[in-house]
Amino acid sequence: MKQGTLKADILLLITATIWGFAFVAQRVGMDYVGPFTFNAVRFALGSLSLIPLILLLQKRQPRSSELKHKPVLKGAIMAGVALFAGASLQQAGLVYTTAGNAGFITGLYVVIVPILGLFWRQRPHVGTWLGAILAAVGLYFLSVTESFAISFGDLLVLIGAFFWAGHVLLIGWLAPQTDSLKLASAQFAVCSILSLLTALVVEVITLEAIWEAGVPILYGGLGSVGIAYTLQVIAQRDSHPAHSAIILSLEGVFAAIGGWLLLNEMLSLRGFFGCALMLAGMIFSEMVVFFSQKGRSLQAATNHRH
Repeated sequence: MKQGTLKADILLLITATIWGFAFVAQRVGMDYVGPFTFNAVRFALGSLSLIPLILLLQKRQPRSSELKHKPVLKGAIMAGVALFAGASLQQAGLVYTTAGNAGFITGLYVVIVPILGLFWRQRPHVGTWLGAILAAVGLYFLSVTESFAISFGDLLVLIGAFFWAGHVLLIGWLAPQTDSLKLASAQFAVCSILSLLTALVVEVITLEAIWEAGVPILYGGLGSVGIAYTLQVIAQRDSHPAHSAIILSLEGVFAAIGGWLLLNEMLSLRGFFGCALMLAGMIFSEMVVFFSQKGRSLQAATNHRH
């Protein structure tokens, strides 16, 4: 495995860990504020937290390097809208469906990514497809505790899963040709503005409630948004979107661990089996990619000798 690919996988794994524990923060935060208010504040914090780093790096980079990047605004609007849609539909769906159903259906973006990627003429390796299937089955056993039935809430979350998949693909396309930090900060700002506008219409916003939800919002803003989403953008410079989605799907495993450690939620044997399948999917995908790259390197060396 190339060093860049290994680094990307490690960053994606860290991202999945932060996102998984963010489910705990989000659940606690909902005790004080509405979902759109929560998203508006945390994405604003995430966007603002990157500005000092952007300014610092901009001073160190030669002006000529800036010309290599395409304008950020257009890409940020597309990614921000996808981000807003996925997060909003997931939260709205949770009003009408169970957390187990929502977790499984959202996780379907692991399978949706390589399918949508075909429209961009991306050809994932067969190992990526098999790894995605294992991850999706694992998410089913981890999240679904009752008989699966499509309801209005399930439909909203399912539509949201397509936006999550679209966001992964958009980042995979934009990251190599755009300034990663500027793209991350700008897309967070777009998502925050859209969330705030929606919250002003459908929710009651008070400073007291936001203050009481301060700790969860800070984790969601600085950790889940400012750090994790930025790591995703940086990592996807060297990672195929479908492969990235498999690793990012492990957020469900870390969400279960976080719920067990911090909220005293118990994980059943069925849940443990789901975690095992998800880990197997990631490892299988990793091994296939490793041996595929090793085989191509060996073939190239053989052709060079001849």
